[in-house]
Amino acid sequence: MSKQKNERFFILSLGCPKNSVDAQGMATLLERAGYRTATDPRRADLLVVNTCGFIEPARQESLATLEELAREKRPHQTLLAAGCWSQRDPQAILNAVPQVDGLLGTRNWSDIVTVAQQAAQPQRTAPLVHLPPTPTTATDEAGLPRAVIQGSSSYLKIADGCSRPCAFCAIPLIKGPAVSRPVASILQDAAFLAAAGVQEIILIAQDTTAYGRDLGMADGLAELLEQLCRHVPDVPWIRIMYAFPGAVTPRLIELIAAQPQVLPYLDIPLQHAHPAVLRRMRRPADVDWVRRTISTLRERIPHIAIRTAFIAGYPGETAAEFAALLDFVQEMAFDRVGVFTYSHETGTAAAGLVDNVPPEVKEERWARLMETQQPISLAKNKALVGQVLDVLIEGQGEGMSVGRSYRDAPEIDGLVLLEGTAPLNKLLQVQITRALEYDLIGKSVEVKDEDNDQAADCISGRIHPAPDNSWGRRAAGHAGGRHPGDAEEHDRPDRTGRGCDPPTSVGRGRGDQAVPGSPSRTAGPTSGRTAGKPGPRRHRRPARGRDRLHRRL
Repeated sequence: MSKQKNERFFILSLGCPKNSVDAQGMATLLERAGYRTATDPRRADLLVVNTCGFIEPARQESLATLEELAREKRPHQTLLAAGCWSQRDPQAILNAVPQVDGLLGTRNWSDIVTVAQQAAQPQRTAPLVHLPPTPTTATDEAGLPRAVIQGSSSYLKIADGCSRPCAFCAIPLIKGPAVSRPVASILQDAAFLAAAGVQEIILIAQDTTAYGRDLGMADGLAELLEQLCRHVPDVPWIRIMYAFPGAVTPRLIELIAAQPQVLPYLDIPLQHAHPAVLRRMRRPADVDWVRRTISTLRERIPHIAIRTAFIAGYPGETAAEFAALLDFVQEMAFDRVGVFTYSHETGTAAAGLVDNVPPEVKEERWARLMETQQPISLAKNKALVGQVLDVLIEGQGEGMSVGRSYRDAPEIDGLVLLEGTAPLNKLLQVQITRALEYDLIGKSVEVKDEDNDQAADCISGRIHPAPDNSWGRRAAGHAGGRHPGDAEEHDRPDRTGRGCDPPTSVGRGRGDQAVPGSPSRTAGPTSGRTAGKPGPRRHRRPARGRDRLHRRL
């Protein structure tokens, strides 16, 4: 079934970077079928919302986006709900937004063209629900790179699904068990990204340290990294996200220590530090392993930045168990900490537990954890004053530039602010001159010293956007042109707890991502909050994404 050449599509992707990769794949398939992109939903024939369904706030954000598009939907337009929420609870979407013409689950994202064409048939009298029984996420990649470029960085998906038994996590229900991509396919994608000039490849999966287990590989992530470094030697940064406790192997540690391309940065969501709570979570409960592993990492890689995440108020959490968590955070002095309050998720093992920690107690424990980490973060940053760091420049304007060091993953960690107009999408040596609680201020070692007070202001919106390559012609495979399980949103807190939001105009937002080329991509939700001042609750930023969508509509 063919489409006319003047048919246009608009995609808005919500949630994590893994969703963004799927959205890019759908966009590419639509273009191959003859659709053209639209950056304004009013000018599109096909509207697609790639939903996030992991936790209730994410579902509410997806619902609000669908409702807004549905209110402005015109008779000739087709509205599709795709992604995780469609996979998890399609009837809830249809009940809430009857204007939806079709649903496509995350396990079958590659069927987007067929679903779009069938849902648009004028004779159809009921929404099309395309959820064929599929035990795992799609393994047919349709010849598409499984990556998305954002500025000079790219998320590269190495696996999907999760086989871990975490009691609180809905990801296995949504995605199915872990499925690793073949090494050859990942290397091919990495070569594509290197040719596109990408400076940073970020490896993502629900659990990167489980990579290759289903392929019979004993130490798959380390082996993959070794091959990546040989295959794309000109990509200066390779970053690992979502390591599972107990799965950080000696070989992986030695590779990070020895290979300059692999950044000395590791994200290990721990979720708690009391063995009894961890057992109730069905998580690794050997807290001494954590201490030994962190000690080894810091001994072998002295400058390593370690990120983790915790859940406050898990069912049955006693005052003594929470005190043990507070003491652990003080003891370990992590570089980055995300904190989340627990909520039940239907269908998970934890949903059968009595949620006996009152909401106000959860909030108070969240605040105490954040306050405990805040001075640790400041001390870590102060220790960097006077040092010279490589900084990847991502935005500039009004006499300022903004970027990230190896210590900062996109959207969830700190920024490096400096005076002057630095070259975009390039690595620049920056001497750190001042430390804030979560960000650093510096100066290029290649220019004269200037007053850095302006950079210290950290006012959202003062940084003008970098040239947008995220969904342009460089986007992975694009013909035209981000909470709990170990690798899901609750493990990827955003920075809204900092008291000063990051400049969303530099293209750092992950949640609301219009595909491709939409100006709204840079606003939106990442679930959770980064340790810092008690501040806005999670999913505060999605409101700004909806505001931008509203202005376009």
